[in-house]
Amino acid sequence: MSKELLRHGDTTTNTYIDPGAETKEAYEISKKSRTLARTMVGNANDEDRVRQRCSIAVGDFGMADLMRFQRDPVPAALTALGQGAPIITDIRMVEVGIQKKGHTNEVLCALDFGAGIAKEKEITRSSAGFLALREKLAGSIVVIGNAPSALISLCGMVKEGIRPAVIIGAPVGFVNAAESKELLRTMDVPSISTEGTRGGTPVAVAAMNECITIFIERHH
Repeated sequence: MSKELLRHGDTTTNTYIDPGAETKEAYEISKKSRTLARTMVGNANDEDRVRQRCSIAVGDFGMADLMRFQRDPVPAALTALGQGAPIITDIRMVEVGIQKKGHTNEVLCALDFGAGIAKEKEITRSSAGFLALREKLAGSIVVIGNAPSALISLCGMVKEGIRPAVIIGAPVGFVNAAESKELLRTMDVPSISTEGTRGGTPVAVAAMNECITIFIERHH
């Protein structure tokens, strides 16, 4: 990556970095999008930055108004990144989309775990994967962009005392998506979520990648 694309600084001021931009053209496109998003969404704090990034990801500034932040999730994510906590995702698209540069955290996909549990309990593979990863969940960063069933299973484990460092829960759809996120917001754990049926992989990945960008700015 070109050094000019990874300048140190705080993107809430006049500098801007995009660790995912590999070329000057990509960087300029990203910078222009962010400049517009700052104007449309606001730029007061780190939560606004996540709102900006998620709005850009879906091409709709209305997404900013649907974002919900519970119990200071951005600081929790930054701390977990600094501690090398695993990042656990529900589906492959989320795993692939998460920025791998600028941190040393392992990125896991629940689909790689729990095949036997899925067959035995006749539940979704993503739900089974989180059940299989039970011992890794404490202190982890969880990113769910597709599977409401996985988020509901995760909330059940939180009720049992398992505490991820932060949960990004943005499943999309008309079956249990809104309900799963409402449930998440009642949990005693830091979280970023979306209101209603909207969300999806682009939103979940954007929220995680903005936290990673902030982390890179402040630790590199």
